[in-house]
Amino acid sequence: QLTLNRIRDLVRSLNYVVSIHATEELEDDNLTILDLESVLLTGQIIKRQRDRRTREARTVVRGRTLQGYEAETIVKLGHTGTLFVITIYVV
Repeated sequence: QLTLNRIRDLVRSLNYVVSIHATEELEDDNLTILDLESVLLTGQIIKRQRDRRTREARTVVRGRTLQGYEAETIVKLGHTGTLFVITIYVV
């Protein structure tokens, strides 16, 4: 189970991967990778989910972008211990 400290450690060490979907969402919302990092580094875990199909655990983090917008990102821990960013969106 991902903790906030584990998420932040993985982001600080650049041990994360951004999905194509999350990259597209960043572009659609005019956000940068630095905004994504800001959300993960300043945010709080608001929900834990299970993928219906794969049963993998996912974590929803809500935080602030560099411009101060509130955004959420959904992440999971990959098989290699890398943080995998599934999506991000402004709320």
